Order: sequence, then structure tokens, then C-alpha cells
Amino acid sequence: MSEPKPPTPTPGDTYKGWLFKWTNYIKGYQRRWFVLSNGLLSYYRTQAEMGHTCRGTINLATANITVEDSCNFVISNGGAQTYHLKASSEVERQRWITALELAKAKAVRMQAESDDSGDDCPSAPPSAGQGGGARNSEIQSTLRTMGSKVEDLTTCNDLIVKHGSALQRSLSELEGIRVGGDMGEKIRQVTERATLFRITSNAMINACRDFLSLAQTHSKRWQKSLTTERDQRIRLEETLEQLAKQHNHLERAFRGATVLPSSFSNPALGNKGGGSGKGDASDEDDDNEFFDAMEDPAEFITVPADPKYHRRSNSNLSGFSSETGIDDQSVNFDELSMASNPESPQTLELEPVRQRRTHIPDKPNYYLNLWSIMKNCIGKELSKIPMPVNFNEPLSMLQRLSEDLEYYELLDKGAKCQSSLEQMCYVAAFTVSSYSTTVHRTGKPFNPLLGETFELDRLRECGYRSLCEQVSHHPPAAAHHALSEKGWTLRQEISLASKFRGKYLSIMPLGSIQCLFDKSNNHYSWKKVTTTVHNIIVGKLWIDQSGEIDVVNHKTGDRCHLKFAPYSYFSRDVPRKVTGVVTDKDGKAHYVLSGTWDEKMEFSRVMQSSKGENGTEGKQRTVYQTLKAKEIWKKNPLPEGAETRYFFSTLALTLNEFEEGVAPTDSRRRPDQRMMEDGRWDEANAEKQRLEEKQRTVRREREREAVKAVCSPEEGAHQDNHQALWFEKIDDPVSGETLHIYKGGYWEAKEQGSWDICPDIF
Repeated sequence: MSEPKPPTPTPGDTYKGWLFKWTNYIKGYQRRWFVLSNGLLSYYRTQAEMGHTCRGTINLATANITVEDSCNFVISNGGAQTYHLKASSEVERQRWITALELAKAKAVRMQAESDDSGDDCPSAPPSAGQGGGARNSEIQSTLRTMGSKVEDLTTCNDLIVKHGSALQRSLSELEGIRVGGDMGEKIRQVTERATLFRITSNAMINACRDFLSLAQTHSKRWQKSLTTERDQRIRLEETLEQLAKQHNHLERAFRGATVLPSSFSNPALGNKGGGSGKGDASDEDDDNEFFDAMEDPAEFITVPADPKYHRRSNSNLSGFSSETGIDDQSVNFDELSMASNPESPQTLELEPVRQRRTHIPDKPNYYLNLWSIMKNCIGKELSKIPMPVNFNEPLSMLQRLSEDLEYYELLDKGAKCQSSLEQMCYVAAFTVSSYSTTVHRTGKPFNPLLGETFELDRLRECGYRSLCEQVSHHPPAAAHHALSEKGWTLRQEISLASKFRGKYLSIMPLGSIQCLFDKSNNHYSWKKVTTTVHNIIVGKLWIDQSGEIDVVNHKTGDRCHLKFAPYSYFSRDVPRKVTGVVTDKDGKAHYVLSGTWDEKMEFSRVMQSSKGENGTEGKQRTVYQTLKAKEIWKKNPLPEGAETRYFFSTLALTLNEFEEGVAPTDSRRRPDQRMMEDGRWDEANAEKQRLEEKQRTVRREREREAVKAVCSPEEGAHQDNHQALWFEKIDDPVSGETLHIYKGGYWEAKEQGSWDICPDIF
């Protein structure tokens, strides 16, 4: 009998050889030719029968392999088939056992993979992505092969441990015997076990060699594929950047080729386009990529009023006021001229008492690919995703809310108005002015910690002071209260919802803003529009505001409908356009507002209105005859060097300036925000992670206490039992909204220097 060479016992290889198979008690063991291939053990009478006659086959995936003695072993699949086999020697038997165990492990694994693929991975149509499917199939095949090699190594390792232990026992026995007749038998056993250990070791060495060769071969291919994919990605990014620039150049060419009218139908927009040239595309950076929004047709048209209205208003304003039912407009126009005149007594009266800082450290030039982080956030709520401070600005969301008060003078003037309709114009202008600071502010404010506060005390300089507090963490919500000596109160509760859509980021403010005037008891409320950050993938980030706002006076029923037009490629209007109409409770229009949310707003009095021609979509547009427009609000210029200081306004530069006596929970005391402002961004990132983990620990502890406090664990586990420190939740009977309002006590605690009730959040 010619013995085959010791096999490489790896799955997929064919192992052949002679074995003795038990037939019956008459014939006993008969010599048969056995073939092991693809998890199947087959036998033949002779090698010549392999081509046509198989005497029997057993599937090793369901078979049991049992060793009886030094040469005999049994293979059975549960009773239906049982092979009693005998090798010519113990060494030969061990070769077969090793090959059979490896083949069985491979067969079991292949059967499991087949079941999983049949249940979870239905076959795809052959017509869909054949090239990608073939590549994916090749990768999956390679991974399966390498996985099988790893399994082989595991099996060989088990066998080496087994035979190594047996060899060690034999050596121990050899050391303990006396020199005599049994010496030769023990030495023979040790020699056989050493031979078995050598065979198994050779098998593992061969398996390791195969695995290493396979890994090296495919490692080169994968490295080449990775390099190709990286080059393709770089070329794609360059192509996208070129497309963005081409879009910009096409827009310039389009605007240059289009003859624009000397003035728009709205006088305010005509002055804007002819004066500053803000709407010209040439002012935009070459890297800008613009968002193609659908241009909605104008809901109304304004035209100059009939000259008789001008003559009548000049000669008899009081008579005009009695006819129209509103107060004399000339008084308020004088107030407007005071606002635009820097030498007016009102402006001199509000000179700052305290000298506040006018600059902060310049923003470090740390490059970080925004897309590398944002690509994993598509469709997710960004408030729940930790972001490095590289994308932030050194202000918290509470401080950003306080920035709404930059143009507080509009509310001061509104408090002096005798007419609620005229007052509505100032409130609407104040609503628009709160967006003027966002035009270049692409940095993300810090998410406030639960219980964090921010005070803005401008009582001596500007006649107001305000307080913000983070009243909820999930969902994140902040409450804001501002009180002025000029007779108005502003309160708001804002919760931000944000979604990343791949090319742009949408930020949807939830909640409402309310403004109350002491003298007239007018109660106004409105909501914010959607903010969109464009060019997340490539190009320069830019911000747009779009949507509609209804400012409602709950006492009189007056209403102002403001429309923030989204940017459109082919619109002839100036970018960032805002229009609005002030109507009374009967729907009659009294004022028209127009302008842009990043520069100025103007308003004009409606003398007469009528239905005009149909628009582009068949909608009948209203034509308003108005008096000459007057400027009601204009944006303050940015301080020098703002482009290197996060484009902060004069007010924003002072918000994080440290002040003595503020609460321990004040945003000015937040360490990661302070480190970022100082330019220590690495330290700020580490500190930000520490604070967030501390907040999560406190939240888990609060939830555990809530579970203990209620009967139902499920009910308590989902409650946030945090109680705001300076605000309380009420149902507003006027607006019908539920919101947090200031309950008092903060400024008294500040005067006394008593902050014992403040939690340790930093």
C-alpha cells in the first residue's frame, strides 16, 4: 500500500488514500480507496472506480468523528450511515482525523452561511449594477475564503494543544519508568505522539503560509483599489468645485445680460438696488454655490399714491388721520429721523456708562473638513450629535438669543406709539432685525448645559436687562425674559430642531416670542423662520432665511404677515428680500413693509388698495397705493476686523466679556467656551467632552430618582424632572400657548450675592 504524502489539512483541498473499512463479520475489514473533498467523504473499491462508481458518501457537516484506539476510528451521521475505519498506523490515522476535522469545520460553516444568505440576502436583479455587483461578489468571496483560513488556523490550534498535551504526558511517563522491558514500548509511544504533533504542526504551518499568501495578494489589490477610489473622490471634489464656480460665473453673465429696471415697483427695493448694489452677484465670493429656490410670485404690488393724497396729507394731516382712523404719522416720522441722526438728543442720552471691550482674539486657522464629519449625520438630529469646537463660535445659544436685543430701540419707539397699527410696524421691524447678525455667522453656538444661564444687564446704558436659562435638555429649550424701563417686556422660549440633508443644513426654531407693552397693554406674538446653511459639501458656507411670520396683536386683532423670500437663481429681486403687510382685524391693509433682513427695512402708508392683474400662477395680486417709503430700521455696520473674529457685531463682542457678580451658572463662566475664545481649541475640545459626560451622569442620576419617586418605572424613566431655577411653565391665557416665563428672584439674588441655590454644572 502506497501512502500518500502528509496532506495540508485545509478546507477545499482533496485528500485521498487507502483505508480499511468494516464490511461484515464474514469478510471483516476490506481495503477501500477513500476521497475527502468539499466536505464529503466518499469511497471506492479501487482508484479506477472514481470515474463511474461510488460505493458510498457521507456528509461531514452532520457527522460525528470518534477515535477508538491507535488505528481505528468511526464516522457516523446519526445512525443512517456509520463507517468503521482502520488506518495502517497511528500516524496515518491521525492524518485522516486532522483532515476530517478541518473538512467538517468548513462544511458546517458553509452550511450556516448558506442558510443566512437564503434568509437575509435575496438575489438582486442581474440588470442592476452588474459591474458593482461583480466587484462586491468578488470581495465577499475573498472575505469568505480568508474567514475559512482563520477558522482553519483555529482548528489547527486546538489540535496542536490537544496533541501537545498528549506528548507532554508521554514524556512525563517516560521520565518516571524504570529501565527495563517496558522501556521500548514507552519510547515507541512517545515517538508516535511526537510524529502526530509534527504532522499537526506542519498542517498549521501550511495553513498559516496559505493565509499569509492570500492576505498579501489581496492586500496589494485592495491598496490599489483604495488608491483608485481616493483619486476618484479627489477628482469628484475638484469637479464639484469647478461646477460651483461655473454656476457663479453663469449667474454673473445672466445678470449682466439682463436689463434690470431702474427701480422696482417697490420704492424701497429700488433704492436698495440702485444704491449699495448689495444684490449684485459680483459681491459674492467665487467659491459660493447658490441654492436654487422656486421663486414665488409677489403677493402684492405697490405703486405711488395719487397726488391728491400727498396734497391732502401736507395741508391737513389731522383731517386725514380722522378719515383713516389712525394717528398722525408725522410725529413718528420725526422719531424715525431721530433714530437715523447720530447727533439726536435721544442717542446722546444712551451713551454707554461702562467701557466694554471692542475686540476678542482672532480665530485660529485650524483646518477641519466639515464634510468628513457631517456625511455621517445625514437625516439626523444634530443637537444629539457631539461636534468639535472647530465648528463653533465662542458664544452659547443663550447669548445668541440675547443678541435679538441689539436693535432694542425699535421697541422703545414702539412703546411711544399711539396707534397699534403703527406699533405693529416697529414690532415687525424688530422681528426682521434679529436675523441681521446671522448673515455671515456660519459658526455653531455652544449647546447650553441644563441649568445654564446668561444675564445681559444693560439697564444703565440702554434701559433694559435680560435673563436666559436652559430649561430643558431633551428636547433642548431655552427661556428668555427681557424687561425695559421704556415700557416693554420681551419673552421667548425657543427649541431648535435641525436636520442635515447632505447639501444643506436646515435649522427649524420651535416655540414662540411675545412682546408686551405696558402703556397700551398690547400683546404681540410670533414665531421664527427656518435658517438654512448651504454648501456643506463644497464651496463657501452661506446662510439663507426663508419662510413666513405672522405677528399677531392679541388685544386688537391686528396682524402683520411677513414673507422671507428664499434665494433664487433667476430672481430679479434683491437677495434676502422681506415683504410684509400690516392689516387690522377686518383685514384692511394700512402699512406695507419691504427691504432685506440683512440691511434695512422701510415702511409706507397704504392710501388705497385694489385687485390687480393675475400673476404668473393665475393668482390675483393686490395693488397698494402708498405714500413715500420711510426707513424704519437699518443694520449697524460690523466693527473693523470682524472677518477674523467670527463676524461678531459690536454687541456680540461684549457678550462673553467676564463680569463680576454673575451667577455661577452664567455662560461667561463656561470653561470650554472660554478656552475656545482664547484660541486653545484642543483644550476646549477635551473640556467640552468632560462637561457633556458630567451632564449625562447627572441626567442618569435624575432619571433613577424619578423611577424611585413614581409607582411605574416606565413612567418615571421617560420623565425629565428638572425644575427651572428662574422660570416656571404656565399656560398663557392671552395667546393660548404654554411656555416658561420669568418668576423673579434672579436680580435680587445678584444684589445680595446669594447663589446657594445654583447647581454646579461646570
